[in-house]
Amino acid sequence: MRTLRTPEDRFAELPDFRHAPQYAEVSDDEGGLLRIAWVEDGPADGPVVLCLHGEPSWSFLYRTMMPVFTAAGLRVICPDLVGFGRSDKPSRVEDHSYARHVEWLRELVFDVMDLHDVTLVGHDWGGLIGLRLAAEHPERIARLVPTNTGLPTGDHPMPAVWHKFRAAIRSARHLDIGRFVQAGCRTQLPRDVLAAYQAPFPDDTFTAGPRVMPSLVPTVPDDPASAANRAAWAVLGQLPAPTLVAFSDSDPITGPMGPILQRHIAGAQGRQHPVVADAGHFLQEDAGELLAGHIVEFIRETRLR
Repeated sequence: MRTLRTPEDRFAELPDFRHAPQYAEVSDDEGGLLRIAWVEDGPADGPVVLCLHGEPSWSFLYRTMMPVFTAAGLRVICPDLVGFGRSDKPSRVEDHSYARHVEWLRELVFDVMDLHDVTLVGHDWGGLIGLRLAAEHPERIARLVPTNTGLPTGDHPMPAVWHKFRAAIRSARHLDIGRFVQAGCRTQLPRDVLAAYQAPFPDDTFTAGPRVMPSLVPTVPDDPASAANRAAWAVLGQLPAPTLVAFSDSDPITGPMGPILQRHIAGAQGRQHPVVADAGHFLQEDAGELLAGHIVEFIRETRLR
């Protein structure tokens, strides 16, 4: 597998995100190795909050939430998915698959980092991957917090706006990552923030990951990932891990999934689930501190119980 690695100087001027990256290698599924990056903060022995970003962002997405978690005594860990952020970037779209992304992250957080009692926060693709990890390794999960995400099987149609997004990603001659993130926000992002989202991608040869991820979402019942996702739904329907479904009020793509997750996941029953007002798909940008506060309160409440 041919991979690209973003030069470190691309990350020299990140606003409010000065956490030193850490790295580990996992199998690339072809006999080689991939380097995955993450940042973390908080006490080494604190309860773990694992924050998974989605398409086309990276761990920078959680920069305003990390201080809220650490102030509450939590250890927050934010990996960069393969193909994103500081992690290695397979150069061909064919190198990416849903199954590979699940396995790459599983190897990092469970084999390399050996995380247990995890509060898993999964946004967008971070939820598509994270919900699979939770269903396939429930013994490692203490709590779930899906945010603007889902677990599609291809058995139900995706909204028209999602198909427009996928078409735009596919057809763009130059992938302006900052523009796509801005389109998913209600607030106007500063230029340096937009530049930070573009930083992992010096040119379009680095963008195979963000280009292909929408095409990996199951849209037909016989998609390669459909059976595994159906199996995950079955487990989630019985998973007792406390679950907080924290969606925004202004996400036309994933919004309808919020009530479905609330009804289906066993650990979500009998709980008040917040709806973050005036926030778009990237609610971490529009209301990151508020979202983090909801998660901290949820962790405290469930630990007391």
